[in-house]
Amino acid sequence: MPIKIDNQLPAHKILESENIFVMTETRAMTQDIRPLKIILLNLMPTKIETETQFLRLLSNSPLQIEIELLQMASHKTKNTSEDHMLKFYKTFDEINRQRFDGMIVTGAPVEQMPFEDVDYWDELCNIFEWSKTNVYSTFYVCWGAQAALYYFYGIPKHELPEKMFGIYPHRPLDLFHPLLRGFDDIYYVPQSRHTETRREDIALVKDLQILSYSDMSGVHLISDMECRKFFATGHSEYDRDTLSREYFRDRSKGLKIKVPYNYFPNDDPTKTPEMKWRGVGNLMFSNWLNYFVYQQTPYDLNSL
Repeated sequence: MPIKIDNQLPAHKILESENIFVMTETRAMTQDIRPLKIILLNLMPTKIETETQFLRLLSNSPLQIEIELLQMASHKTKNTSEDHMLKFYKTFDEINRQRFDGMIVTGAPVEQMPFEDVDYWDELCNIFEWSKTNVYSTFYVCWGAQAALYYFYGIPKHELPEKMFGIYPHRPLDLFHPLLRGFDDIYYVPQSRHTETRREDIALVKDLQILSYSDMSGVHLISDMECRKFFATGHSEYDRDTLSREYFRDRSKGLKIKVPYNYFPNDDPTKTPEMKWRGVGNLMFSNWLNYFVYQQTPYDLNSL
């Protein structure tokens, strides 16, 4: 939350230069406050697990947030009950006349398919296009990030020789960027993907900035220059046991899968994984909500 101080206090300029949200008395006297409207487009088959993970991250802030859950009408989910979907989820036709402060687009287990072969690709493209005028800031995650980078900038995804699977160290590349405020020099992020977005492809797009990188797993965070679109290749929302459940599921199916990197103590799957990513995940989404949604979105969403 912002701190309110006298307009002329010398600390004002110093704190602002450090990207700390300082509200002057003048602004505080005229401020209107309302809940932030955030829409979560949940593309994961495990709807309840995924919605819970993201809601946990979004709740780690003093800001009041109203959440709307969005599903794809052109795809019928098989892993979540129809009652749950009808009760809690909207379709695009039901919300496309509304405006939102922010939107999150999750990953999806379709990354090895060409984008155009995904059964809901056309509907997703319509949502991406709609977001230009109806959403102020959007956060795209994993395959959602790949899909958005492809749609908006023509950036391809590339098949990896083997699955990127584990908890990888990353470095911030711009410590002055508000999204990275408070990040350590090294921070950890779960990765679980068969494809990648390459640094050299992103570098060709002048409107994009790479915010963080890993020598092992590649690009993690990307922003457009207007700071209204953010892309994350990893899964900071994951629970402690998400990767272990994925590992044991694939192993029980007889699929070729390695023990997740840097996950189980001593690479022993019988041991409980240690959480190395919870703090930075909470911080990342809190920074997004504060600096790029709460502070930037107009009070009257109709003015978008």
